[in-house]
Amino acid sequence: MALALAFSLPAGVLLLVIVGAYETKRRRRRPGPTLSATYLDEVTAVLYGTKRQELDHRNSWSMLRAEDAQGAPPRLGVDLEHGIVRLPPD
Repeated sequence: MALALAFSLPAGVLLLVIVGAYETKRRRRRPGPTLSATYLDEVTAVLYGTKRQELDHRNSWSMLRAEDAQGAPPRLGVDLEHGIVRLPPD
């Protein structure tokens, strides 16, 4: 049992290198993280507890709307001083 645990981390790293090389060779144009990046994040989260918090924060941050951060004009303009509401044309 101890021998299997001793070889599990080096075998995982070797598998990570093989999968990463395959993904680099294929150069997929899919959005999102690759399999090797996800595997590396999860292994790091097992070894370091703070990495799990970082991954959870990154996932919750990706769920937020980025409309205001991109500098887009607001969809609804409300001018409280003059009592005017601007609606976008549909």
